[in-house]
This record gives sequence, structure tokens and C-alpha cells, in this order.
Amino acid sequence: MKGGILPAKRRWKGLVIAVLGLVLLSLLVPLVFLLGLHNGFHSSGYTTPQHSSASVGLRIYGRHGTPKIENQSEDDESTHVDDLMQRLEPTFPKDFGENIVVGKAENKTAGFPLLDGLPKERLGVNSTGVGDLAKAKQSTGVGDLAKKKQSTGVGDLGKKKQSTDVGSTPGATENIRDIDEGEKLCELKFGSYCLWRRNHKEKVNDFTVRKMKDLLYVARAYYPSIAKLPALDKLSHEMKQNIQDFERVLSVTTVDKDLPPLIDQKLPKMEAVIAQAKACRVDCSNVDKKFRQLVDLTEDEATFHMRQSAFLYQLAVQTMPKSHHCLSMRLTVEYFRDPPPDIDQSLAERHLNPDLHHFVIFSSNVLASSAVINSTVTHAKESENQVFHVVTDRQNYFAMKLWFSRNKYMEATVEVLNIEDHKLENNKASTSIHLSLPEEYRVSFHKVDGPPTTEYLSVFSHSHYLLPEIFPSLKKVVVLDDDIIVQRDLSVLWGINMDGKVNGAVQCCSVRLIQLQKLFADKRLDETSCAWMSGLNVIDLVRWKEQDISGRYLKLVTEMNSEEAVALRASLLAFQGELYALDDKWVLSGLGHNYGVDIETVKNARVLHYNGNMKPWLELGIRDYTVSWRKFLNQENQFLSDCNIN
Repeated sequence: MKGGILPAKRRWKGLVIAVLGLVLLSLLVPLVFLLGLHNGFHSSGYTTPQHSSASVGLRIYGRHGTPKIENQSEDDESTHVDDLMQRLEPTFPKDFGENIVVGKAENKTAGFPLLDGLPKERLGVNSTGVGDLAKAKQSTGVGDLAKKKQSTGVGDLGKKKQSTDVGSTPGATENIRDIDEGEKLCELKFGSYCLWRRNHKEKVNDFTVRKMKDLLYVARAYYPSIAKLPALDKLSHEMKQNIQDFERVLSVTTVDKDLPPLIDQKLPKMEAVIAQAKACRVDCSNVDKKFRQLVDLTEDEATFHMRQSAFLYQLAVQTMPKSHHCLSMRLTVEYFRDPPPDIDQSLAERHLNPDLHHFVIFSSNVLASSAVINSTVTHAKESENQVFHVVTDRQNYFAMKLWFSRNKYMEATVEVLNIEDHKLENNKASTSIHLSLPEEYRVSFHKVDGPPTTEYLSVFSHSHYLLPEIFPSLKKVVVLDDDIIVQRDLSVLWGINMDGKVNGAVQCCSVRLIQLQKLFADKRLDETSCAWMSGLNVIDLVRWKEQDISGRYLKLVTEMNSEEAVALRASLLAFQGELYALDDKWVLSGLGHNYGVDIETVKNARVLHYNGNMKPWLELGIRDYTVSWRKFLNQENQFLSDCNIN
């Protein structure tokens, strides 16, 4: 029997040892994390993601900013931040830094596309990149970092690094260049949001609150090391009490004027406690680890809030303002209450007369299309020859009808069409079609030897390829986007000899088709062809039908299936070889994203194009340029007053 008992005892002893081992591990692992010992397993240095200057790639940002096509190797952002952003807002791309980025920058209020690959800044805190904060952390000792934290805020750490001795040191020029490149990288990532953020940044004058946050930051870093020493119980207790007092005050206060009256007495106490803590002999590695933990959390928070603010900015520019929605609803209600009279036969004949100057505007925005028409007729030599066709959808059709029936534009004629009432001849189901507005894309080139360059391209949407079917009796039309303002007479456009070309457009030769080769896979491209812009386009409808541009476009869309950026690729290919380049002086673009356009240039331009996110009818519009748009609104209109549009 003994021979049978001994093995059982051995097995029992093995189980006991295993259980004791598990219990010991369960106690040790939490203890390691509580004491912060796990930080010792990481390298002491801090690295930020670096983008390879030699990387070559291409990314297409989809309707919601999600990368659909990419062909490159990149370094990822912080995993922790990416996880947070995925939970909060999964439309953000995870990484950036490609040589070529093509992003959807569409921001018409009728649709709701989110991020355009989003707008600009390279993750900054107080106009400084988070990477600068990391560099400061790398190059600063524990003691120096504590001193720096006393005199400057967490966000000011990078700012101090940038602004110290600029102009007085040999590296001042390099610092300035780094700032400019940071802005370019920020624009590559977040588009026009960075420009807007830089120009609308408010000065913070709440120095006491900021000083309190800095002192609290340093006290939290030293407290764990002080609390471990039994001989410093009194100092530990006093430090804990001061930390709790500061936390209580800062939890309900964000500005100096809201601080309690006795706060001036608390600041010297905290400073004295921190001075005593620095004088004590503590384990510097523990303080260093605590500082690193706090800085890492601050960086993550800064990154998180930067992306959040960029998302909210994009949401704001792509959502119809409440006042504009009010206007559309009031006009619709008024239409059914007091419908306008039917147009007489003479006006109907003008709509079909090919000898007149016909303008076509695809729009769902009453004010935008009204401003385009008003600016055009104001500068026309013979407005009686002008006929405007506003093509809209069913939702805005009645509002448009009433508005243009009650507002006169000199001697010009305005026709409002509901695109959903038209049937496609080649559509066997004979179903209604839907309005799609001109589409905008942000194309960024990440150069090897310099900061990236960004261009905003606007191209025809699917609706534009129905022009021959919507206007079968017309021979030539001028297509205007609803985000332009005309400042010269456009009648000369009908006298241009287009050499048998279909589309007269202003070209953007900073973006050539050969540079976008990866967009078009195995398609054959003309190396000299430039990208072209919508906004002001002279269209020869007779030649369009002969070359079957619509059929060519539909074939390309079918081949591309449901891939992203279809409108951009199909439009560029459909008109390849059929473009007539208008003089660049015809259109001044970039007024919806570029703050650097000279005001005199704006005043002297023939046509202003507000391409970009910051449309002139939005509060986020660039104020220096929106003046040219607002002067073509009738501010005395009762509907505008009722809806608080000013």
C-alpha cells in the first residue's frame, strides 16, 4: 500500500506548490504596476514616429476620411491614442506621412462627408507639435524638467523650446524653419483646420491658474517618492494636503477671475513644500518615472484633443447652419401658402433659346446660388442676354422657386429645375436621379527634401454628366459652382475659340496626371496633362455629344466599381485630350482654405473661387475674403432677417 500512497502525496505536494506560486504572482504583479516598476523595462529614451523621406506611396481618403487605397510603408502613431480615437471616432486614418495624399475635401451642406483626410496641423499644443514636447523630455534632465515645470505649463514646454533665444542663437533660423515645416505637416494631416486654428488662437492670460497647474504637476511627481520615506511623514502629509487643495480649486476653476480670494496664500505654501521635496535625497529614478508617466499622459491627451477639435471643425464646415435651414424651411412653407404664378410663354422660350448666354448652377444652397447670379448680372454689360438654370433637388426646389420668383436680377432670366424630375434615357428602370454637387479633393505631395505641398481640386460630380440630357436644345453653356463670385463681365467666354475641345477650364499644373499615376493603375496618361478645376467651365454640348463624354465617364465609373475618389479619377480621364486651357487670370482659387492671398489680388480677380472647407456663408469662413461674397446678399430681405442671417 505504501507504494501506492507515496505517488499520491507527491502529486498533492506539486499542486500545493503550484497554487502557492500562483498566489505569489498574483500579489507581485499588481505591486509592480502600483510602484511603477514596469517602466524600468522600457528604454530610457523617448522616440517619436519619424516619417521616412524616401517612402513613396499613395492614399485615397474616402467619403468619411477612411483610407481606401494605400500602397506604402509608414510608422504608426501611438497605439494608445489610436485605440482611443477608434473608440471615439473611427473615421480618422491611423497614420500619416505619405508622399502623395488624395483626400476628399467635400463640404457641401447637402451631404455629410466627414474628414477630408482631415485638415492640417502636425498635432500641436500651443502652436507646438507634440513631438517637440517629447524632444524636450529627451533632452532635459529630471531636475531641469522640474524647474521648467515650475516656470512654464505642460503645453508651454514645447513653446519655450521653440521661442528661447530665437534670433540670438545660430540655430534660430532652423527653429523658425522647423515651425513652418510643422505647419505644413499639420496641413497635410488636418488640412485647412490648422490654418483656421492658427488664425483664431486666443491669448491665454490666466497666469495664476496655469501656475497652479504647473506646481500641481511637479508636486504629483515628487509625492510618491516622499511618501515612501518614514522620516518625511510630516512633509508627505503637508504635500498631500496642498495637492488636494489645488485639485479642489482647479476642478471648479478655469480662469483667474473665478479663483477664491485666499489663493495667493496657497501658492507660497505649495512652492515651499516643493522646495523642501527637492532638497530631500530621494530616488531620482522614481521621480523620473513619474515625470515620464505624467508627460506621456499629457501627450496622449493633447493628441486626443487635437484630433477631436479637428473632427468638430470638419463637422462644423460640413453641416448646414441653423439659419440656412430656417431660410429653406420658411421659403418652402411660404411657397405652398402663396405659390408664385406660372412663367409666361416668352420666358419659357428664353430658357430654350440657344442664341442666349446660358449659365448652369448645380446647388442646394439658396443664398450661394443667389450670390453667384447677383454678382454675374451686376458686372454684365448686357444682362438681358443671360439665362441662369439653377439645378437643385426636390428638398430645396420649392424654396428656390419662391426665392427666384420674388427676387429680380436686372434683366436676366432665372429658371429653377428639379433634377429628380428628369429621367435618364439609358436607364431602363426610368428611375429618378439625385443631385450631386461638385466634389473637392485635397491632394498633398510629401517631398523628400522639403515640407509637403497641398492643392485643393474641385471636379465635376455625377450630375454634371447629365448636361446634354437636361439641356438638349442648347449648344454651349457656362457651368458655375455655387461657391464663386463673379467680378467681371463673362460675355467674352462665348467668343472663345476652343479648337474643337469640349471643356474650357482653368488648369492646375501644380498637379499633373502623371504624378497621380497610381490612381489610374494601368490607364495610359499624357505626361504633359494637368489637372483641371471646376468653378468656371465653358462647355461645348455639341462636341460633348459627339465625343460621348457622358458614356466615357459612366464606363470609367463602372470599371472603378465602388472604389473611393471615383469622381476625381473618372473626370480627369474622361476629359483627357478634350480640355481647352483658359487663362489662369480668369479664376482666383483657394479662398476657402488659403489665408495667404493678397487682398488687392482678391479685389482685382475676375472670378473668386472659395474652394476648400471655409465657405463664405459659414461662420468659419475667412473674414478677409467673405466681404466680397456678402456684398451680393440682399440684407434687407425679410426672410434673411427672420432667420438671423447677417
